[in-house]
Amino acid sequence: MNITGGGERVCVNAVRTEAMKAHTIAEWLAEPEERRLELIDGEFVEKAAPDITHGLSQAGLIAAVFVPFHRPQGHGGAPGGWWIGSEVDVRLGNDGFRPDVCGWRRDRVASIPRTRPVELVPDWICEVLSESNRANDTVRKLRRYHQAGVGHSWLLDPTSGMLSVFRHEVEGYLNVLTAERHQVARAAPFDAVELRVAELLGDDPA
Repeated sequence: MNITGGGERVCVNAVRTEAMKAHTIAEWLAEPEERRLELIDGEFVEKAAPDITHGLSQAGLIAAVFVPFHRPQGHGGAPGGWWIGSEVDVRLGNDGFRPDVCGWRRDRVASIPRTRPVELVPDWICEVLSESNRANDTVRKLRRYHQAGVGHSWLLDPTSGMLSVFRHEVEGYLNVLTAERHQVARAAPFDAVELRVAELLGDDPA
């Protein structure tokens, strides 16, 4: 799967070669939450333990998106219109995920989803990449998000200082934007406001 370069499509039809494990959603939910497990293709996959760089990026992303968008549409002069959550357990078919940050449009989901796991497909998911779990986030999870119909997926990479933005299309995710740390971007679906990539990565405000 290739996720680099503007306008390139991400292949979602890669063939699995590893043996399928027999874990189920019920088994996943029975595991202690502190284990930070996801269930992908029947296999338990442990999320990377967040270091300070990952934590700052996740916090920066939430701060930049939550304030203008987690509110009724137009409330207080902000765009609004979203429910935004962090580390929410989400079921997509037979898979279980805990995205770093995700969101649902309020015009599609009238009230904040409170069940565990949430069984409503998010409209947007962002994963903050960790070196120990990079392939999982950029290949297996991105493929499953596309197959489930997640409309927008972001990858925020603290190591390279880059934000990659993908839009759902039938053939795969289309990489519509790649922005570097020093840039200001309008990134769908939150393109109503300008976002400083450096602040998404947890740097001090300008």
